[in-house]
Amino acid sequence: MFKEMVEFVAKALVDQPDQVHVEVVEDPVATTLKLRVAPGDLGRVIGKQGRTARAMRTLLHATAAKAKRRVVLEIVE
Repeated sequence: MFKEMVEFVAKALVDQPDQVHVEVVEDPVATTLKLRVAPGDLGRVIGKQGRTARAMRTLLHATAAKAKRRVVLEIVE
């Protein structure tokens, strides 16, 4: 559920949607999502002053709160 949401939003933002990959790392405390995009699209995903990344994290936290789960989004170069 979380992976699909992050992939959907990221693919809508970037120029190369086929380069979007989300890796899920589960542990007892939290779920970590590692988002990888093409180097040229990194700025689009982060946004000015990190606003786009912050908005994606806000959506993710709201969805995770309903599932009573802690979810962390990492944008990996």
